[in-house]
Amino acid sequence: MLARTHDVIALAALLTLTVSAPPQQITVATVFVALIGNVVGSLIPDIDEASNRLWDLLPAGSVVGKVADKLFFKHRTFSHSLFGGFLLYVFLSWLVPLIFNPEFITPDVIIASVMVGFGSHLLADSFTRDGIPLFWPIPFRVGIPPIPVLRLRTGSWVEKVVVFPAVLVYIVWLIFSNQDSFRTLLQAVR
Repeated sequence: MLARTHDVIALAALLTLTVSAPPQQITVATVFVALIGNVVGSLIPDIDEASNRLWDLLPAGSVVGKVADKLFFKHRTFSHSLFGGFLLYVFLSWLVPLIFNPEFITPDVIIASVMVGFGSHLLADSFTRDGIPLFWPIPFRVGIPPIPVLRLRTGSWVEKVVVFPAVLVYIVWLIFSNQDSFRTLLQAVR
């Protein structure tokens, strides 16, 4: 999938989770960082590509991206696996409490937001022709549906004209059909 498709799918997943399990109290700063973290999380699995938009956001990111591209050898290895997700979670559990003051930003919400972005990326890529090595290092790729020819091709017209707009429509539908939940959430923001 393209980065913009991953972004909207991650947002849709985060909003869906927020409606189904809304926080009782949350700060504006936490909401802001969680939204950014969600987008970053949706891009993290593609760190093995020099063209990843995430590298554009970092100082000297293009250089680091090229080095990372060489280190990973090929696209969709451990960064698209449960093992990669576990490593990311452990890293975030260590890093997030160190860099954010818990009086202003809730670390668990940030970690969850990034992990939702990461998970949505894996789910979305499982619908592509190549599938994902979910159980890496076991050389088995998971794809939905199981027959690769029935899956999407990254950047195809189906992704651009059907999937991307459908996810946007879902987000709008979710917000309008859950106005009370979102209103309550906005009231919980302090």
